[in-house]
Amino acid sequence: MKKKASKILLIEDDISLGQTVSELLEVNDYEVKWCQNGLEAYHYLETKMPDIIVCDLMMPIMSGEELFFKIRKLKKYDEIPFLIITADMTFETKLKQLENGVNDFINKPFKIQELIFKIKNFLQYKETLMKRTIQDPFSKVTIKLKNKNFFERLNEVIIKNIKSNITIEKIASELFISKSALDKKIRRDKQVNTTKYIREFRIEYAIRLIEAGETNVQQLADSCGFNSLSYFSISFKEYTNTSPKSYIKKRNLN
Repeated sequence: MKKKASKILLIEDDISLGQTVSELLEVNDYEVKWCQNGLEAYHYLETKMPDIIVCDLMMPIMSGEELFFKIRKLKKYDEIPFLIITADMTFETKLKQLENGVNDFINKPFKIQELIFKIKNFLQYKETLMKRTIQDPFSKVTIKLKNKNFFERLNEVIIKNIKSNITIEKIASELFISKSALDKKIRRDKQVNTTKYIREFRIEYAIRLIEAGETNVQQLADSCGFNSLSYFSISFKEYTNTSPKSYIKKRNLN
């Protein structure tokens, strides 16, 4: 039995590019709905649910960024991967989209193979998560959803205060739980204490900045809330088994 084709919502206002990408994705066995602006896509999403959204950033009527914020307010779209296409190569634009919460971006001009591999990887990851959930459709699903919501809120608090020396007391206060309850939940679900969870979150954020093009180690430390460059370097190496400079160098070589 032939596997059902994954549904892609492509949003691109450039007629030539949109038609070309749409046709090439269909050749690769994807079912594609092509919209030419964010508003058209939003109306489509009111009745349809694609497996993944590939969206241009700068468009008339409604931009990709506006569409992203609009649909992310609705929980039913939370699990749809959202890829931004952009001709703006500036670090600030990349960083802003990552901070917004988009899953990935691809720079124009791009090779269709790159887009296809990114789509494939996201869909495979999504399918794996769905299979794990289906294996236990009752008690564990409820627990997983509760944990997801809690850690989503926790991460939002940390990212909001990423550049500051945020205290555990402040995090607990913003989540409306006690400090001990916060630590207990993180230890139980992540097997680390609160301090280590926050530190590793900051390192993961630094890695995202590097992937977005940041190469200044001091800027990375400052952007991630480390008061000491040496402590940032030690923490980064402990987490990744390599120094920030080596990580950046390796990333640039790739």
